[in-house]
Amino acid sequence: MPTYEYKCLKCHKRFEIFQSMKDEPLKNCPECKGELKRLIGAGAGTIFRGTGFYQTDYKNAGTGSDKKSSEKAKSADKPTKDKKSKE
Repeated sequence: MPTYEYKCLKCHKRFEIFQSMKDEPLKNCPECKGELKRLIGAGAGTIFRGTGFYQTDYKNAGTGSDKKSSEKAKSADKPTKDKKSKE
């Protein structure tokens, strides 16, 4: 639900209220019962939640080129059998 900002034209009190977009604008000030004016706000900024905002979040572990590169790295770490040293 969006947040709307109101200003009383009588007592000049400013306040915000959560309202559905379907709700009618408030008419009277809760303090002095004066006439209210709904102000135009800047709105809320973008809120990023969840995954998908970093390069590593797009990649699934064990798939695609990452799997190949990780297999190469693992095989490079394994000790290799040196045939010449055993002869």
